[in-house]
Amino acid sequence: MNNIKLFESAQIRSVWNEADGKWYFSVADVVQALTESANVRDYIKKMRKREAELNANWGILCPPLELLAPDGKRRQTQCANTESLLRIIQSIPSPKAEPFKRWLAKVGYERLEEIENPELAAARMREIYKAKGYSDAWIEKRVRGIAIRDELTNEWQKRGVKEQREYAILTAEISRASFGMTPSEYKAFKQLDKPADNLRDHMTDLELIFSMLGEASTTEIARQREAQGYDENRAAAIAGGSVAGKARQDLEKKSGRRVTSSENYKALPEAVARKKLNKKED
Repeated sequence: MNNIKLFESAQIRSVWNEADGKWYFSVADVVQALTESANVRDYIKKMRKREAELNANWGILCPPLELLAPDGKRRQTQCANTESLLRIIQSIPSPKAEPFKRWLAKVGYERLEEIENPELAAARMREIYKAKGYSDAWIEKRVRGIAIRDELTNEWQKRGVKEQREYAILTAEISRASFGMTPSEYKAFKQLDKPADNLRDHMTDLELIFSMLGEASTTEIARQREAQGYDENRAAAIAGGSVAGKARQDLEKKSGRRVTSSENYKALPEAVARKKLNKKED
């Protein structure tokens, strides 16, 4: 489970490692957040050079794990769990060190809570989207869409689909059949030019609904066909996306309006910031 967490205003890429049940964080992102260095790689290199013990244990402290890179591709990235990060932080003179330690403890505690009570994860997700300015109705659809997506990827895993590359290809097939565009084409259509932009965070209510329909249909078809392996699941993905595509076309014909929209929600955070600023001034 890859994730992006916020420490103050800095983005920290993270991944939940099922093998040991711990969060791992991008070392480069953490060092950047603490130092605001112009060249974080050079900073890490110098830090390791001046600390022989840290350098000797670097491979143990910072194993490579797959994270989403800024260019949108997944790459092996040096990551560290909470214990290892605390050791690394000792070598970083920063006034943010103590606040970051408290942040780490909070992140770990929240994950333990979510394991005990999965509903908390959904509740926190709702809070984050609400803080960004999304409506309650939109948030409910987004949360439901995440659950449907998880069900689909779990089904793919059971049916012998290899993660990441094949998941991306099958997702593109569903999107093409549902909307006439692959996710990358859809992002360009919505003028989402940053790799970190999540397409579904910029979908309208109707777009989310048809995304859910395409993925839920794919899951059901794969089950009924007992699809195994990439080729059979690709056929199920095209068929499932076609269910949503035909329903979309039918709605567009009867309503006289396209479902796909170039609208995006990039201005939402700015609107929320202005609203908060106006309240302070009042």
